[in-house]
This record gives sequence, structure tokens and C-alpha cells, in this order.
Amino acid sequence: MPQLPAPDYPADVRARLETDAKEVIARYPDSRSALLPLLHLTQSEEGYVTRTGVRFCAEMLGLTTAEVTAVSTFYSMYRRKPSGDYQVGVCTNTLCAVMGGDAIFDELKQHLGVGNNETTEDGKVTLEHIECNAACDFAPVVMVNWEFFDNQTVESAKQLVDDLIAGEQVTPTRGAPLCTYKETARILAGFPDERPGAVDATGGAGPASLIGLQLAKGEAVPARTPRPRGDAAPQDTPPQPGAEHLSSHDAPQRTAPSDPANPTGPVDGEGK
Repeated sequence: MPQLPAPDYPADVRARLETDAKEVIARYPDSRSALLPLLHLTQSEEGYVTRTGVRFCAEMLGLTTAEVTAVSTFYSMYRRKPSGDYQVGVCTNTLCAVMGGDAIFDELKQHLGVGNNETTEDGKVTLEHIECNAACDFAPVVMVNWEFFDNQTVESAKQLVDDLIAGEQVTPTRGAPLCTYKETARILAGFPDERPGAVDATGGAGPASLIGLQLAKGEAVPARTPRPRGDAAPQDTPPQPGAEHLSSHDAPQRTAPSDPANPTGPVDGEGK
């Protein structure tokens, strides 16, 4: 049976969203370009893109609901069903997976009693696997409402979700302080984050990524002997650049300067 037309928002909600939507639309020379932020705006109201949200976007932009639905179902950042206050995404792409991402994701499913894209009964946490968080320097990486939690372990990830459920203050490794998924959606719609200090909070790429940029600019790169993550630095060794936040690439590798038994050098025709 065909679905009935989606209901509209209550009058007061509709009026408030229309005011915000007009502000968003005014930023673009072509109103249809405002569709992506408008979808975030509707998510900030209900936590996911509902049929009512699709209808609202279509009416504000002069599009069909089919056109809006096609976009909202293409991008994974738009939820298609109710989700939790905290969207916990575990990277399971290649580097994060081999560094422990797969183990973290499997353990969190058991720990929370949910599957991929499912939400805990209390509505606090939605768990999902993510193909790449673009933070390979700090693998394995977990994101909560798109904020970074770097160099995670099974135990630290379990503690993270436990703290979220308990309502404890949780601080990302870098970036702005956490807010709820609805609040995050409003920020993604292009509205300012008015929380004190949130705009000033920031985070950047890791040392492994920045070395390439430094070399390209002709800047000197300090010599650095990596050590495995978790190993304490010798007491008589001064801190080295980036040592306070090691990259996943910092473990000694075979045929690397950090492994004198296997020095780097040319190989023969057989690759030996």
C-alpha cells in the first residue's frame, strides 16, 4: 500500500525551522545547494531524517520528496532511523583494523548488546563501523559524534561507552568537547557552536603526516627513534617531538633505523 503523505511539524516547530532554513538558504546562489545543511537541520530536530523532515526540505527548496530522499539515503551521515545521543563509530578500515579496530568493534557489540547501526535500549549510544576516520596516524580510532578518540584499545573503548551511558564528562583526544548528536547536527547545518571554549578547541594531523609536509617545505625534521606504543621512555631520554601523542606508525619496523639488526639498504634482484 502506498504511504500516506508525511505529517507536517507542529506549527511552532515549523515556524522555528523555517526561520533557520531561510538563513541557510540565503547563503547559496542556488537554493537547491542548501539541501545538505537542511538535512542536518532536520536531524537536529528529531535525531534522524524523518519523512516529515524530507517533506520540509522539499517544500523549502522547491524539490520533490523523491529528490530529497535520493540525497538523504546516499550519505551515511544522515540517519534513517532513530539513533542515540552519541554516535560511536569504530574505524574498521585496513590500518585501524589490523591495529585493533576489528577487535574493538566486536567487543563493543558484545559489551553493549547491539549490532551495527543499532542503539542501546536506553537510547544513549548507537554503534556503527566506519570505513575510514581519516586519522590513520592514531589508529585504531573511535569517533563519537565526529570527535576523535585516538589510539584506542578494547578496554579504553569499553570505558568510553560506559562513561557516555553513565553521563560522565568525556573529553575527546583532540577537537571540540562532546555534545549530543542533535546538537552536532545543528553545528553541521552551519550554525555556530555557542558553548564556551568550543570554537577554540582544535586538533590536527599526527606527526607522521606532518613530516611529509615539513619535508615538502624544506623544513628540518628532527631525528627521532620510534619505540612501541605503551613503552615508557628511558628516564635519561629527553622528550622527543610528538612523543606525548604517538602515531600508530611508531613501533619499530623491520628494515628500519629503529631495528639495527635489520638495517635499511638496497635489495638484490630477488628482493632479499
